Amino acid sequence: MQQEANAIIQTLKSKGLRVTPQRFAVYANLLSRTDHPTVEQILTDINQDFPVSSQATIYSSLQALREVELVREVLFEEGVCRYDANVRPHHHFYCRQCRAIEDVAWDTFQHLQLENLRPGLQVSAYEVKVEGLCDRCHQQTA
Repeated sequence: MQQEANAIIQTLKSKGLRVTPQRFAVYANLLSRTDHPTVEQILTDINQDFPVSSQATIYSSLQALREVELVREVLFEEGVCRYDANVRPHHHFYCRQCRAIEDVAWDTFQHLQLENLRPGLQVSAYEVKVEGLCDRCHQQTA
């Protein structure tokens, strides 16, 4: 546990961030989960252990983590922003029924033919977002 905490502190410092208890808690929370939580979900989790965090504090911590590319936003639903500490290249699957989001390995898809885009477009990054029903929801509807 202490080793993980030290690794988080070193990561934050290596990115030039001041290590505050709230920033540490937000980043540690995101590293411990794969469900791509909303600000509200992060706040609920953190306030169980650190009951002085506010929504504004969570937002500012996430902003700082995003700016140094330790966290990224995942957008599927209009007006709902989720967060992911897995910043390595990967794709996402979104269940339209239960709204779960799962990581999909980068090499799942064959090479996309980005060279077929119209001339003049310069691609610097891409992500495939797949939508449908997860296995749990599909079983419920069958």
